[in-house]
Amino acid sequence: MNAPETPRGCPVAHHGAELTRLYGPEAATDPAGVYERLRKEHGPVAPVLLEGEVPAWLVLGYRDARRVLDNPRQFTRDARIWRDRADGRVDENSPLVPMLGWRPDCVSQDGEPHRRLRAAVTDALQAAAGRGIRRHATHYANRQIDAFADTGRADLVHDYAEYLPMLVLSRLLGLPEAEGRDLVESCAQVLRGGESAVAHDARIQEILGALVVRKRSEPGGDLATALLEHRAGLDEDEVVSHLRLVLIAAHTTTSNLLARVLQLVLTDTSRLSGLISGRLDVSEVVEEVMWDSPPLAVLPGRFAASDLELGGHRLQEGDLLVLGLAAGNRDPEIRPDTGVSVRGNQAHLAFSSGPHECPGQNIGQSLVAIAVDVLLHRLPGLRLAVEPEELSSTASTWESRLDALPVEFGG
Repeated sequence: MNAPETPRGCPVAHHGAELTRLYGPEAATDPAGVYERLRKEHGPVAPVLLEGEVPAWLVLGYRDARRVLDNPRQFTRDARIWRDRADGRVDENSPLVPMLGWRPDCVSQDGEPHRRLRAAVTDALQAAAGRGIRRHATHYANRQIDAFADTGRADLVHDYAEYLPMLVLSRLLGLPEAEGRDLVESCAQVLRGGESAVAHDARIQEILGALVVRKRSEPGGDLATALLEHRAGLDEDEVVSHLRLVLIAAHTTTSNLLARVLQLVLTDTSRLSGLISGRLDVSEVVEEVMWDSPPLAVLPGRFAASDLELGGHRLQEGDLLVLGLAAGNRDPEIRPDTGVSVRGNQAHLAFSSGPHECPGQNIGQSLVAIAVDVLLHRLPGLRLAVEPEELSSTASTWESRLDALPVEFGG
C-alpha cells in the first residue's frame, strides 16, 4: 500500500506511486500506525489519498500544523481554490464535499468575512449557553440513565455518549427532541464518509432549513433565533450553514470526547476513585484525552494559497491539506515521551488553533464534565464489564470512535 521511496513534491505527482489511503481497512483499524509510518517515510508532511483517490497532504508535525492553522494568508480555508475540485476530479456526490466543500459559514472563509460570521456564532453560542447549558445537560443525562438504571448493565457509547450531546444541542438550537435523536445517525454518516454521506448531509440541511423558517415566525430563546436576529445580518443560507456546522461539529466531537473520557476513567481504578472522592477533577481527565485521543483525529482542511514549502515538500497553489491533530499531539519533537504527564498543559491541537479555533470548546467540556459527574453519582459500583484490551475502535478519515463501552453497576 506504500511506495518505499516516494518522491517529494505535489501530491498529484505521486499518482504513479501507490500512496497511503486515509480510508479503508487499515486506516479504520490502526490509524495511529498509519500516521507513524507516514512520519518515518515522509517527515512532518506526507502525501496521502482521501476517498475517491483524491490527493492531499497530511500534516503530521506539531509545529507544521501550528504554522498552517495560524497563517490563513498562506493556508486558506476557502475551498473555492481547491484545484482538484475545480479541475473536476471531485464531483458533487463525493463524500469529501460535506467535510471540505465551501459553504457560507465562518469556517469556509478568512479575513473580514470570517470575523463577521464568527462573531455571530460566538455571540449566539454564549447567549444560548447562558440560558441553561448546565440545567439541560443534567436533565438529559438523568433521562438517558433512567432508561437503563434498573438493568445493572449498559453500553455507555450507544446508551449514553452517542445521544446525550445531541439532546442538549437540540434544545440549544431550537429543534424538537425527536428530530435531534434522528439526526445522530446523519451526523455520524457525514463523518464516516461513504456513499450515503451526501444524502445524510442534505437531510441535515433540510431539517435545519425548516427550523429557520419556523423561527422567523416563532422566535425563541435558542441558537437559531439568536443567529437570525444578530446584528451581523446573516441571510437564511448563512444561518442554516452555521446551525449545520454547530450541530455536526459539536455533536460528533463531544460524543466522542465523552466516550473516550469514560473509557479512560473505567480502565483506570485510580482515576475512577479519584473522581468519586473529589481528589481528581474531570477537567484533568479531559486534558489527557485531548492530547492522546482527540475527538477529531484529522481536521479538514486548508488549501495552499500559493506555491510554498512545508515540512520539506513543495506545495502548489490549490493543494489540499488535512491536519493530523492526533499525530501532531504525539509528535516526538514536542513529546518525546508520551508517558510523561500532560497535566496542566493545554497546548494540544484538539481544538485547532489560530483564527478558526473552536468557539464552543467550553460548552463541550462543560457538558462532558456534567455527564461524567451525573453518571458516577447515579450508578454506584460502576465498572467495566469486559477486559480493557477487549475494547475496540473504528476509524474514518476524520475520527476514531470507540465501538462500545459495556459496563455493570450496583451489587
